Amino acid sequence: MAPQRTGDEQNDVAAHALGERGHTQALHSTGGRPSGGSSGPGAPHRGRVFVGLSLALGLSLAIAHGLLAGALDKMSTERADRQSLVSLRALEDLVQRAGGSGDAVRAVVSTWKEQLPPGSAVRVIAFSGIQLEASTFPEDQGERAAPRRLSREEKPLYDRGQRLRAAVETNREEGSARKLEVETEALPDGRRLLSAPVEVDGSVVGMVELATAPLAAPLKPGMLATLAFFLVPLAVCGAAAFVVRRQGLLVAMSVVLLAAGLGGYVSYSLGTLGSEVHATQTLVASQLQAMAQRAQAVMAERQLAAEPALQPGNWDADQFRRPLGLVTPAGEVNEAVVSARVAELRSGAGRALGGLGALALAVLLFIGMGGLARTVETVVEYRTAYLYIAPAMVGMLVLVFFPFFYGITLSFTDSNLYNTGQALSDIWVGLRNYVEILGDFNIARRAQDGSLVFNYLNFYYTLFFTVVWTVTNVTIGVTVGLALALMLNVQGLALRPVYRVLLILPWAMPNYITALIWKGMFHQQFGVVNHVIRMFGGQGLAWYDTPTTSFLTALATNGWLSFPFMMVVSLGALTSIPNELYEAARVDGASRWQQFKSITLPSLKPALVPAVILSVVWTFNMFNIIFLVTEGEPSNSTEILVTQAYKFAFQRYRYGYAAAYSTVIFGILLLYSVVQNRMSRATEAA
Repeated sequence: MAPQRTGDEQNDVAAHALGERGHTQALHSTGGRPSGGSSGPGAPHRGRVFVGLSLALGLSLAIAHGLLAGALDKMSTERADRQSLVSLRALEDLVQRAGGSGDAVRAVVSTWKEQLPPGSAVRVIAFSGIQLEASTFPEDQGERAAPRRLSREEKPLYDRGQRLRAAVETNREEGSARKLEVETEALPDGRRLLSAPVEVDGSVVGMVELATAPLAAPLKPGMLATLAFFLVPLAVCGAAAFVVRRQGLLVAMSVVLLAAGLGGYVSYSLGTLGSEVHATQTLVASQLQAMAQRAQAVMAERQLAAEPALQPGNWDADQFRRPLGLVTPAGEVNEAVVSARVAELRSGAGRALGGLGALALAVLLFIGMGGLARTVETVVEYRTAYLYIAPAMVGMLVLVFFPFFYGITLSFTDSNLYNTGQALSDIWVGLRNYVEILGDFNIARRAQDGSLVFNYLNFYYTLFFTVVWTVTNVTIGVTVGLALALMLNVQGLALRPVYRVLLILPWAMPNYITALIWKGMFHQQFGVVNHVIRMFGGQGLAWYDTPTTSFLTALATNGWLSFPFMMVVSLGALTSIPNELYEAARVDGASRWQQFKSITLPSLKPALVPAVILSVVWTFNMFNIIFLVTEGEPSNSTEILVTQAYKFAFQRYRYGYAAAYSTVIFGILLLYSVVQNRMSRATEAA
C-alpha cells in the first residue's frame, strides 16, 4: 500500500500543482516565453531580422567590394599590359622596316629608347648568326654590348625566339589563333618581359623584347561608399524595429533595405568600371598617337621603308597579335566598340552581382525567419551523429562534389593546353561548347562519286554508334547470362561448381588484360582468329580496316566480359524462386514456356532490371574495350562518347570542350536511369 500523506504534505503538493498550472498558462499566454523582463513581446524575431540583415548585407557588400577591387586590379594590369604591348609592337614595326638586323636596327633602338618609360629596356635578337643586334639592358653594356653573338648562358633567349617562330608558323598553317605570338615573363625585380617575333618578307627572322617598368599601384575602390551602403540600411532597420511589431512586415522591410543597399552599391560599381574603361581607352589612344608621330619621325630620319603605311591602331593588340579594335587604325578611340565592351562588362558584372543578391536574400530569410536558430538546435541535439558522418561528408565533398562541379564549370570555358594558366573568367565562353556539340548536324555528306561519307567526329554519329554498341552488348550479356543461369539451375547437374568457376573467370580477370588478349587474337597476320579462318580455306581479314569488322572485334571482346555478371545475378534470383510455384504450375498443366513466362521472368524482374540499368551505364562508358581493342579505328568510326571525350581532352587538348562533352554524357545517362527506373518500378517496394 502507498504511504499515507499528512495534511501538511497534501497542502504542499496542491500548492506545487497550482504553481505549475499557473506557470504553464503564463507560457501559453506569451507564446512559449516567460513573461516579464525588458525584452517584451516580439523582441526575439526583431533581433533575428536585424542580425540577418546585418550578415546578409555585410557578406554581400564584402564580396561585391572584393569583386570590384579584383576587377579594378585586373583593369590596372590590363592597362599596363596594353601600354607595354603598344610600345613593343611599335618597336617591332620599326625593326621590321629596318630589315631585322644591321646598323639600321641599332639606330632605331637607340632612338626609340627615349620613348620608353624610365626603368624600361629593349633588345633585338637576330636568328641569323644567333646574334644580339641591339640592347639597352644594363647587362648588355661594356664588353657585352651589342652587336655580338649570344653566349651559351643566353640560350633561353634563342629558345624563346624559336618558340615564337613556331607559334607564328603554326597559326599561319592552321589559319587560327592557337599559340600565343607574344610571350610574357615576370622578372624578379617586379618588371615584366614581353617578347614578340620580327617578320621580314613573311619569314620570322628575329625577336624583339621589352622589359617594362614596374607596375604602378593598382586601382582600388573607396571604403567610404561601401560603409555608407552598409550602415544606412542597418540604421533604418534598427529604427523600424521599434515601430513595426509584426514579423512578416519587418522581414519584408529588411528585404527592401537589402535590395536598396546592394542595388546602390551595384550601380556605384558599374559606374566606376565604365569610367575606368573609358579612361583606359583614352590613355592608350593618346599613347598611340604620340608614338605614331615619333615613329614617323624615326622613319624619316633613318630612311626606313614607308610602305605599308603606319597603322598605329594595330599596335593595340592581344598576345596573338590581333588588333583589339578598341581604337581605330589611325589611333582614335573606337567609341562603338568601347561602348559594346562597356555594355558587355556591365552585363557580366550585373549577372554576378545579381547572383550575389540572391545569395544575400537567402541568408536574410534563413536567419530572419528562424531557420538558423532551428538548425543550430538540431546540430547541438544530434551532435554525436553529425560528428560521425562528418569525415564521410568531407570526403564526398573533396573527392566527388568538387571535381564534379568544377568539371561542369570548366565546360563553359575555352580551356585548352595553351591557356591553362589563365583565370576561368578570362576564357569564359558560356554555352558555346554545348552549341558546338549539340548544334552540329553535319552527320554525313555525299562524295563526288555519290557515296555517303560520315563525319565520324560528329556528336550525333558517335551517340548513334554508342547506342548501337550499348544495346547489342547488353542484349548479348543478358541473353547469354540468363541462358547459362537457367542451365546451371537445373536440378542434379553434374560438376555444377566447376562450371560456375569456369564461367565466372572472364569477369574475374582484369578487363584490360582480356582486351589486349582479344586484340591480339584479331591481329591480321598473327591472330588466332585469322589462323582458324585460313585452316578452313578462307582469307584472313584486316579486322580494323572497316567500321563493321572493327565493331565486331569490340563486340566479341565485351560480350565475353559481360555475360558472367548477368549470369551471377540471374542465378542468384533463380535460386530464390520457391519450387512450390513450379509444382503448382505443373499440376495445372502449364508447359515449360508458360512456366518461364509466368513465373520465372516476373520473379527475375526485381533483380534483372537494376542489373540491366547498371549494365547499360557500364557499357555506355566502357572505355577500356574501345580504347584498347579498336582504338577508334578506322578514322574514329568506332569511338564511343567517353573515348571521344578523352581524345578531345588529351589528344586534341580542348579541355573545356571535353568537359562539356562529358557533361552531356552524364545528362544522357541520368535521364536514362531516371526514366528506366520509373517505368520499371523494379527498385520500389511491392
